[in-house]
Amino acid sequence: MKRHNYVLVIPVINEGERIRAQLERIHLKSLPIDVVVADGGSTDGSLDPSFLQSVSVRALLTKTGPGKLSAQLRVAYAWSLLEGYRGIVTVDGNGKDGMDAVALFVEKLESGYDYIQGSRYMKGGMAENTPFERTIGNRLIHAPLLSLAGRRWFTDTTNGFRGYSSRYLLDEKVRPFRAIFQKYELLFYLTVRAGQLGYRVCQVPVRRTYPVGQAVPTKITGSGAKFDVLKQTFHAALGRFSG
Repeated sequence: MKRHNYVLVIPVINEGERIRAQLERIHLKSLPIDVVVADGGSTDGSLDPSFLQSVSVRALLTKTGPGKLSAQLRVAYAWSLLEGYRGIVTVDGNGKDGMDAVALFVEKLESGYDYIQGSRYMKGGMAENTPFERTIGNRLIHAPLLSLAGRRWFTDTTNGFRGYSSRYLLDEKVRPFRAIFQKYELLFYLTVRAGQLGYRVCQVPVRRTYPVGQAVPTKITGSGAKFDVLKQTFHAALGRFSG
C-alpha cells in the first residue's frame, strides 16, 4: 500500500546481511517515505519476501533483462512514476550510507528542488574510512568534470545517495528510460542534465562509512571496471546521452 508521496529506491544484488541490516535500520526510523528494493538478480536469499514484509518494504522489483545498475534504476523509476510518487530518493544497498539523511532529501523535494545530491564532503557531511583512491578520483576528476558540464557545483558526484522530482524525470528533454543507460551512465547523466535544463538543484550533507579491515563493498573492481566508469563519466560530460 502506498503510504507516502515519496519513495526510497534501493538497488541491490547479493548484498547479504548488509542490505538486511540497512532495511532494519530504515524500518526502525519510521522515515516519511515508502521503500522499494530494485534487485539485479540476487541469489543469496537476502531478499526473502517474509523478511521484506517484516521491515515494511512496499515492493521488490527484479530486473530480468540485460544491463546492470542503470537498468535496475530504470525499472524502479518507471514503476515509481506509474505509482504516482512525487519524487524518488535513491541510496545504495551496501550499508555504507547513514539513513538519517533520507528525511532531509524528502524535505528538499517538498520545498521544490528537482535534483538533490548527497555529499559526504560538504559541511555537515562525513566521510569515514574512504579509500584514498576514491577520494582523489571523486574530488579531482569526477565532481569537477560533471559540475562544469552541468553548470552547477557538486562535491560528491560518485555518491549514489540522491533525489529526483517526478517532473524532472518526466521531462521530454531528459528521457531517462532509454536502453542506452545500462551501467552507471544514468546516474552521471542525471547529474549533468538537471543544471543544463535549469532545474533547481542542491547538495545535502550525508554520512558514508567504509568498513575497516574488510573488503570495500563495491561492484567496481579491477582496472577495467574503473576505466569503464571513467569513460561513462566523460560521455555524460560531453553530452553523449543528451540527444
